[in-house]
Amino acid sequence: MITRKLSPPLPHQAAAQVVEGLSRLWVVSTDSRLVQRAVATSSAHQLSIWDSLIVEAAADAGCDILWTEDLATGSTIRGVTVVNPLQHD
Repeated sequence: MITRKLSPPLPHQAAAQVVEGLSRLWVVSTDSRLVQRAVATSSAHQLSIWDSLIVEAAADAGCDILWTEDLATGSTIRGVTVVNPLQHD
């Protein structure tokens, strides 16, 4: 994505460095409690279960911002504000 959708695109080597940096971040495991919360969030906010799992994982990790192009930018769900990194103001 970041090697194609950004303008100018990120060079492959720089993208690889970004991925390497991200690989050092804490990972939230998908367990039954996370799935149960995601089901409730999906229903409450009319989101797919997959988007709800991402929101719940971000909330569980204590994230304030979720970067995604799949949800409405500017919305706040479970204390996490959605930002589309590809959307230009």
